Amino acid sequence: MSIPRLHVESALREGAEIALTPAQAHHLGTVLRRAAGAELRVFNPGDGEFAATLTALRKDRGAIALGAQLRAPEAAEAKLRLVLAALKREAMDWAVEKATELGATRITPVLTRRCVATHSNTERLSAIARAAAEQCERLSVPAVDEARPLHAVLDSWEGGRLLVAAERREAPPLGTLLPAEALLVGPEGGFERGELDDLARRPFVTLASLGPRILRAETAAVAGLGALAFARDAGGRLPETKASE
Repeated sequence: MSIPRLHVESALREGAEIALTPAQAHHLGTVLRRAAGAELRVFNPGDGEFAATLTALRKDRGAIALGAQLRAPEAAEAKLRLVLAALKREAMDWAVEKATELGATRITPVLTRRCVATHSNTERLSAIARAAAEQCERLSVPAVDEARPLHAVLDSWEGGRLLVAAERREAPPLGTLLPAEALLVGPEGGFERGELDDLARRPFVTLASLGPRILRAETAAVAGLGALAFARDAGGRLPETKASE
C-alpha cells in the first residue's frame, strides 16, 4: 500500500503536531480508509518533505505528528506558466492535473471569444493541482489564477516570452523557439483572427506551431507544455532529430 502524501502550508519541523484540514481528514478517512497510526508524508516547498504519523482522525478533524525530514527544500523552480482558454469541466480538470505533473508553476485560465465555458472554478482547480502534486512527488503546488479575459491578462503581462499555439497560421515549430517560460493555448475551435492579430502585435508574444495535426485544446496544452518543461529541465532547446540516410 502506497504512503499518502499531503501538502501542508504550515511550517514543518521534526516533532511538530499539525491539525488536518476538513478536506484532508475526509480524504484520509473516507477515501483512503486510513486510521490513527497510519504512516504519511507531508511536504511544502519551503521546508521539504517529512515522515509523519496520523495521530487522530474523526470525521472532518484529525492531526498528524511529524518525524524526520526525508527531503530538503529544493532550489526555486524555474517559471513555467500555462495560459489556457477556459474549457469544459472535464477537459479543464484533466489539463490542470497534467500541467501540474509536468511542472507548471502557474496556471492561468483565460476567457476568449470562442470559449464554451464562461468561467472556471478556481477552488476546484486548485484542489486538483494540489492532489496532482501529492501524487507526482512534487514539493510545490502551482498557483491557479482566477479566469480573466485574454486581453486583460495580456495587458498586465509581467512574465517572459509567451509562445502561442497558433493552428491554421504560418508559424515556426515550437521546438525551434525554446526555451520559453509560458505557453498560451486557445479554446476548441481556436482563436479568432482578430485575437491572433492582437497577439502577434505584442512584443513578448511568439506564434508557434505544434505540428500538422489539429489537436484538442487540452492535448495541445499538454504537448506544448511538455516541450517547454523538457527544454527547461534540459537547459535549452529540444534536441534536433536528423532524417535517416
